[in-house]
Amino acid sequence: MKFVIQCTTQASVTIDQKLYSEIGKGFLVLIGICDEDTKETADKMVRKLIGMRIFSDENGKTNLALKDVDGQLLLVSQFTLYADCKKGNRPSFVKAGSPQHANELYEYIIDACKKEVPVVKTGVFGAEMEVALINDGPFTIILDSKDLA
Repeated sequence: MKFVIQCTTQASVTIDQKLYSEIGKGFLVLIGICDEDTKETADKMVRKLIGMRIFSDENGKTNLALKDVDGQLLLVSQFTLYADCKKGNRPSFVKAGSPQHANELYEYIIDACKKEVPVVKTGVFGAEMEVALINDGPFTIILDSKDLA
């Protein structure tokens, strides 16, 4: 499982030229899921996401977590995080999770985040979306479940 976490002052998802969801200060999280991922993997990733201290405190140190700044979440499924670019110039996506499995875990992640964060918005699984953000910092973290203890 992979999360691309971007600190944002605002972010949004537009579908068919209509605003679908938006947040203010918080994290835009692009979520990639592979077939080996489980609910246990998702639990570890969500715990790490929620506890990540990457907002600046009063001294300018990255010391505050999402809850400390009343941050919001925008969760967007993105299978392209599992692109394999080893051969040729056209990426292969065979390492991405099957749509059924990935959607099930994406929904599980959304529910887990809603238990911890008051404002959780989403994209639409499998939809063509336009995702916009103002990246605060800019600050972007790539979290890969393979790297978690």
